[in-house]
Amino acid sequence: MDPLAIILVATAAVCHAVWNLYAKRAADGGSVFVWLNSCVTTVAYLPVVVFLVVTSPPAWTWTLLIAVIVTGILHLGYTVVLQRGYQHGDMSVVYPLARGTGPALSVTFAILVFGERPGLLGMLGAVAVVGGILVIGLGRSASGRLSAGVAYGLATGCLIASYTVWDAWAVGPLAISPILYEWGSTVTRSLLLTPHAVRHRSDIRRVWRDYRVPVFVVALIAPAAYVLVLFAYRYAPVSLVAPARELSIVIASVFAWLLLREPQAGRRITGAVVVLLGVAALAFTRG
Repeated sequence: MDPLAIILVATAAVCHAVWNLYAKRAADGGSVFVWLNSCVTTVAYLPVVVFLVVTSPPAWTWTLLIAVIVTGILHLGYTVVLQRGYQHGDMSVVYPLARGTGPALSVTFAILVFGERPGLLGMLGAVAVVGGILVIGLGRSASGRLSAGVAYGLATGCLIASYTVWDAWAVGPLAISPILYEWGSTVTRSLLLTPHAVRHRSDIRRVWRDYRVPVFVVALIAPAAYVLVLFAYRYAPVSLVAPARELSIVIASVFAWLLLREPQAGRRITGAVVVLLGVAALAFTRG
């Protein structure tokens, strides 16, 4: 894998684990929490978007517009389902399953649809990533609600796989600016969630009062993390980038153990080490 792609993916992994920690802390914020952080993202990144549009005007077409709308819908499903998962299960269960299902399906789609061939070492690395994630995630949660956490984790993973393949096509063959693309996706999410938010004004006040810091952390860090991944797609194939970004599993597992005091740290961190070995195999493969 290209060294620049490795740096981009590793940085994105750290950012991803951090914003998920804060999303878990605001677990009962639900869809209103997603709407609030999407709105904050839209406003916070607007100056950057204006600068890019003025200095390098994009050649918008209907195809590009549809690509942005579709990714907005997919990301809306992903963020809402993930937030529900954190409401019903441990971070160390939901997060690994979500992040493990995604790359497993992404690699499959990339091989079947894009004709990519990550090589034997790359395939072994992807298998190690998924296997380690299963070791981490398939255990009883602190709340005892394993089934709900597993179900939401797997559903989230399917949505991750869907937007991963779609977004790789959008920033690759379509050559859409990753920053403009992610911002357009966020605007789409905000607009689609606005009717729900309007009907739950009391929840808006509660979530803003109780989780203002998580709202800002997710709003500022989550888009940056994903933009880094979108740029990485320009330097390495999706069948390698998608599994390699799961380095965040290791970081998130440590967060869940040290900061959230979730159980079964030994087994879950052992699984995280397996994930790390898989990421190392992906980093050294040439595809």
